[in-house]
Amino acid sequence: MTKELTVIIPAYNEEAGISDTLAHLKPFVERNGWKVIVINDGSTDNTKDALNMNSFIRVITHKVNRGYGASLKSGLSGASTELVAFYDADGQHRPEELEKLWNAWSDQDMIVGQRVKGSHFSISRAPGKWILGKTANFLAGRKIPDLNSGLRIVKKDVIDKYVQLFPDGFSFSTTSTIAFLSDKKLVEYLPITTSKRAGKSSVNQVKDGFNTALLIVRLIVLFNPLKVFLPVSFFLILISLIYEILWGYIYSPHLRMLPGALLTFLTGIIIFFFALIMDQISQIRRNSIGK
Repeated sequence: MTKELTVIIPAYNEEAGISDTLAHLKPFVERNGWKVIVINDGSTDNTKDALNMNSFIRVITHKVNRGYGASLKSGLSGASTELVAFYDADGQHRPEELEKLWNAWSDQDMIVGQRVKGSHFSISRAPGKWILGKTANFLAGRKIPDLNSGLRIVKKDVIDKYVQLFPDGFSFSTTSTIAFLSDKKLVEYLPITTSKRAGKSSVNQVKDGFNTALLIVRLIVLFNPLKVFLPVSFFLILISLIYEILWGYIYSPHLRMLPGALLTFLTGIIIFFFALIMDQISQIRRNSIGK
């Protein structure tokens, strides 16, 4: 069993942190024989100059900014090792934490760095992350320790099967987590600490947060549509029965069934059978992934 690793680092306008990030990473790369691919994602600052000063890395250049996910996809296309790591360019991650994940790998499909106490925490993002986390936990059917940690190691041949499902934007980490967990892949979490990023983040909290939530729902519909549609179906059927019993028998005993209750009941039944059809389509699509 080999442990050859390619570290993939997306970089968009990261002149404030990329030089230090690479300088700290270099001794670990040389000691462990890792490969490094940095994707210059259409940067308009001096990121390119900083990358040119580091001969131990391979640089892939996007002429225009295509997004965090698109950068990771380019890195995956350029990697040839069994394992790939995702690593941020802004100085948040520590190379010793990446080495810890790498040393812990035996045969997991993905190892994720779970940010614990002592990590840098943005208060302004807390409400959105809490809502997103609760939504993902419900839809995935399990507690996810860290939904969107950017530090992770994955098997390249496994993630390549799902890469067509992932967005080009910021939510690549989130959606890859949902996909792996929903498809019962072996995912392990190890504690890490992160530092405050250098420079300014390009993430739009409102826009990217909404898009991420939408993508989570879309992935769950792909992997487990019954999780989304059955609760809606049962809720509507229950509401129709309660409405009929409480309102119909008390206020309109002359009617066999109230029109509103009947319509709600039929809607719930239609959604139920729609869910069964979606589940069959989901099985067909999932079987086609990676073929």
